[in-house]
Amino acid sequence: MLVSTKGRYALRVMVDLAEHQAAGRIPLKEIAARQGISEKYLENILATLVRANMLSGMRGKGGGYRLTREPDQYTVGEILTLTEGSLAPVSCLAQGAAPCPRMSSCRTYDMWKGLDDLIEDYFGKITLADLAAPDEAGNDYVI
Repeated sequence: MLVSTKGRYALRVMVDLAEHQAAGRIPLKEIAARQGISEKYLENILATLVRANMLSGMRGKGGGYRLTREPDQYTVGEILTLTEGSLAPVSCLAQGAAPCPRMSSCRTYDMWKGLDDLIEDYFGKITLADLAAPDEAGNDYVI
């Protein structure tokens, strides 16, 4: 599994909005400047998040973006699944995948399924609130 730039940037944007939610709606230009992401590319990511009702957006004076839920109600798993389509380590485990004709004799299926379960469980337990926790030791990493 390789998380794309879109997935990494979507996480950064969501964490940024969680950290600045007290400021109300945040203009795209501010998010782009803080995160070092081009405004054009960020527009596409924000549009995806708005369509999925993870963010609300408003144009014009006083416009911008904000979370539609509290930060502890978003998981990294749901954000990455939205932007990546799937976090499955192999195609036969992706949601909606056609049944594999080799499934009954596949010696590696259980291994891949175990990894898939670990990924889902791991990312399903991390929330935006966890990532946006201010000034905690070890909270100085880059996604």
